[in-house]
Amino acid sequence: MAGYTAKDVQALRQTTGVGMLDAKNALEENDGDIDLATQWLRVQGLAGAAKRADREATQGAVAVVREDNVAAMVELRCETDFVAKSAEFVSLADELAALVVAKGEEAAAERQDEVDRLCTVLKENISLGRAVRFEAAGGEVLDAYLHQQAGRGVNGVIVLLRGGDQELAHEVALHVAFARPTYLRREDVPADEVAAERATVEEISRNEGKPEAALPKIVEGRMNGWFKDRCLLEQNFARDEKQTIAGMLSSAGAEVVRFAQIVIGS
Repeated sequence: MAGYTAKDVQALRQTTGVGMLDAKNALEENDGDIDLATQWLRVQGLAGAAKRADREATQGAVAVVREDNVAAMVELRCETDFVAKSAEFVSLADELAALVVAKGEEAAAERQDEVDRLCTVLKENISLGRAVRFEAAGGEVLDAYLHQQAGRGVNGVIVLLRGGDQELAHEVALHVAFARPTYLRREDVPADEVAAERATVEEISRNEGKPEAALPKIVEGRMNGWFKDRCLLEQNFARDEKQTIAGMLSSAGAEVVRFAQIVIGS
């Protein structure tokens, strides 16, 4: 790498927002001079993504790919739904998900140059979001669900079960898409988050004038409701609210190993 270093490339990318290939080309064209390379990029119409980097990317697309016993889900972020539903944007999200299926969660970063190029072409802050990959082992089954809106995925779910079948996994995935649980079970909720909520509930109950002797039972009841909102296994099944997800799975001889959900804007 005559005339410039990897740090020069990184510095130029940070100040201009261009991709790695464009940064290298600019430095090569200008004998490693960063100032001249920056000006060269401006003339070429490539510098400008850095100005977009501070703009909030709350839109985007979710892509889900399932092949045999492997499923992957990738989020590609942007600023507007106009860009999010464009064919080139959606196509790249699908390609990233296929890459993650084949090579693993870190593989999406291999296409960073393409993400950077799209940022320049579409003139928005575009970035890789979350990437998830599940692989079913022996005795396990997985399925996925993707809710689409205006031609792009906006709510994706992957569910991995031990026992049961793919139809059951799909039913759980549909429920997760609707109910949006954050955790699998209450033991998974961070202790500091539970403590903060319990303190808030106690204060609210006292402010309502509840008898001190009744507070423990009242607080426990409200905490149970709070856990139910957040924990998949405690939620009532969306298709049959007479049974919980845990109860439905138990009757089928199945259990959730793990699940993941990506919702655009959350």
